[in-house]
Amino acid sequence: MAARTKGDEKTDVRLFALGLRNLWMIALAFVVIILGFALMAGSGSTMEQYNPDIFSFRRIVLAPTIAFLGFVFMVFAILYKDPGKLSNSDKE
Repeated sequence: MAARTKGDEKTDVRLFALGLRNLWMIALAFVVIILGFALMAGSGSTMEQYNPDIFSFRRIVLAPTIAFLGFVFMVFAILYKDPGKLSNSDKE
């Protein structure tokens, strides 16, 4: 039984909603989302000068796809249930 003591308070780590693996997967998903938004960044067009780069493959297709997959992975990371944390009643 894994328990941590802080003063008079005793906390069982099995009672936490998200485990360490979930938190790492959430952090990875967050990095992927930030990468997708960073790939979308760049200068835009102005009234004086047209910038054709705003319609590039990277900014129109690749970056939104990466950001979307990061959001999908974020949902998976939150809902993922670690097989090691399952109790006997959950295994049946």
